[in-house]
Amino acid sequence: LFRSRAVMEHVKSSKEYEVKSWFLGGRSMGSRAAACIIRQCKDSPDEGLVDGLICLSFPLHPPKQQSKLRTDDLLLVHYPVLFVSGSLDEMCEKSVLERVLNQMPVAAEVHWVEGASHGMEVKQRAREDIMTEINTKVLSWIQKILQKR
Repeated sequence: LFRSRAVMEHVKSSKEYEVKSWFLGGRSMGSRAAACIIRQCKDSPDEGLVDGLICLSFPLHPPKQQSKLRTDDLLLVHYPVLFVSGSLDEMCEKSVLERVLNQMPVAAEVHWVEGASHGMEVKQRAREDIMTEINTKVLSWIQKILQKR
């Protein structure tokens, strides 16, 4: 978390970059870290720069332990959220994520990659095809959020 915040501070203070907004995100544990950072941006000088959170393969719970939810930061996020998860992700069961979405203070969107595991692998489907699907969804979601500003 410290390194991520340090990167944000460096980019903000650098004359090389003109930061207009942030979309923070990560994959698996990186998405949990991004949720923690974005939650901390609320009521801070960075609040106006944040536009959204992107969670790829968010590890909502340990495998086969749906009662041990990792939602502390998610339930305090006040920015738009995109979840991209595999429909067979053993760490983010569909019904559990849908219940969590109903508890979140913001509207969140979910894109399910059909047949994908936590590692976004799908039998008999090329990795490049899966990445294209994910990238297309993320980019269209970002564009949608920016158009609402």
